[in-house]
Amino acid sequence: EGMTPPQRILFSPVEICMDWQQRQRPGAGLRNLGSTCYINVVLQCLTYTPPLTNYLLSREHSRLCFQQGFCMMCIMEAHVRKVLRSSASAIWPRAVIKDLKLIGEEFEPDTAGDAFEFLRCALKAMQRACLSGSSNLDISSQTTTIVHQIFGGLLKSRVTCLRCQAASDFYKAFLHILLDIKEASSLTAALKDFVTPKKLDGKNCFKCSRCEKKVTISKRVTVHHVPKVFAVCLERAADHTGKKISTFVEYPEYLDLLPYMSDTAGEPLLYSLYAVVVHSGDTCLDGHFFCYTKASNGLWYKMDDESVDNCGIHAVLRQQAYLLFYAR
Repeated sequence: EGMTPPQRILFSPVEICMDWQQRQRPGAGLRNLGSTCYINVVLQCLTYTPPLTNYLLSREHSRLCFQQGFCMMCIMEAHVRKVLRSSASAIWPRAVIKDLKLIGEEFEPDTAGDAFEFLRCALKAMQRACLSGSSNLDISSQTTTIVHQIFGGLLKSRVTCLRCQAASDFYKAFLHILLDIKEASSLTAALKDFVTPKKLDGKNCFKCSRCEKKVTISKRVTVHHVPKVFAVCLERAADHTGKKISTFVEYPEYLDLLPYMSDTAGEPLLYSLYAVVVHSGDTCLDGHFFCYTKASNGLWYKMDDESVDNCGIHAVLRQQAYLLFYAR
């Protein structure tokens, strides 16, 4: 519902395994190649995303990949194997840095960057790699890659004319969600605000097909289909000057997405926290990124570039979180 059915299924969802297929201690830390902490945290969070890493360790992608030159899935496959199989305490993520410009034009190896921007570009590059060799695919078929089957969900926007009450629905696929935290003290409060109807008038007003003129509307965005992995960014940039919102936003170890759905009837949709990215620094334009991830042995670790130290869930839940990763 919401989108036309795909003409082709590129990756079968039944092949996705949400539980670790191999249990082990955490892998290597990642050396900082100048200003690359924003890259390191995203690579570590992706490495400890069970369904993605299960797939990458199977080498299914590289066996079938005919892409010449840069392929983000092949790079991630090699990176994850190196991190989890290395006997070294830390490795250099050189392959990722070497092709940084192909992941996102705005990135420079010796210049600080933003972890959410890198996550966005890395997932897009992985999606492009999964689509290479498949031409003329309809939009729905493009959302059947392994990347979309793991991180992808569907948002529904319902636009209601406040003059005649006519309603129209629009759908959009997503791989991550950006939440406004200016007024929110918790993740659940930010999600509640996200799905609260907003009144749009003036410049933002909409032409109603029934009234045949521009009218004031109400717009409500809800989650229509949930992803297997829910990646959330808590928007800490107060404005474009780089001023940072440093307030603590509470987030749970277990999250129910049902209250934020288009249809709120049914069983709870429970998710478990498995990775958190933290930004320390006074402004969004400088500072340092580190992360907390749950390894396949079920234990939590603080990963700060090359150092990997175990810690408890209480330390994880006390952070000034920037990115949060939850798995079904």
